[in-house]
Amino acid sequence: MKLYHGSLEIIQKPEIRKANRTLDYGTGFYTTTSYEQAEAWVKRRMDEAKLNKGYVNVYEIPESLPTELRQLLFQSPTEEWVDFVMRNRTEKGFVHDYDIVYGPVANDRVYAAFALYEGGLLNKQDLIKELKTYKLVDQYLFHTETALQILTFVEAKEVTL
Repeated sequence: MKLYHGSLEIIQKPEIRKANRTLDYGTGFYTTTSYEQAEAWVKRRMDEAKLNKGYVNVYEIPESLPTELRQLLFQSPTEEWVDFVMRNRTEKGFVHDYDIVYGPVANDRVYAAFALYEGGLLNKQDLIKELKTYKLVDQYLFHTETALQILTFVEAKEVTL
């Protein structure tokens, strides 16, 4: 299976880097099965950094993930997904012990709905019902060095503005 990672640089050997902000699934190396999502992400970063070139790094992983890796897989927005994302985003010091986490991306539009939930204007069931109407892109988080070992670099495709 092919995975994509948008970046300002070519990343042949992915690393786990501490983020300077809270993320949906915690610290790690994020990828997606959507080339378009990776390209949009790198274009946003290029715009912020005032650069005219970036890359969509392409990787392959086995169709079946190794069973020895601790995996948390969300096929769609569920109560457990909402709780997990909220813990990563809001609970200071929260760290999970999964090697790989897969599920929907909580993008800006999704976070507007999350804000309504946090403010008590939506309950969890209504939040999930709302989220299921969105076309959500997926993401894979590689949270440990062991998980990174299953990624095989294929190529980097140049992106320009």
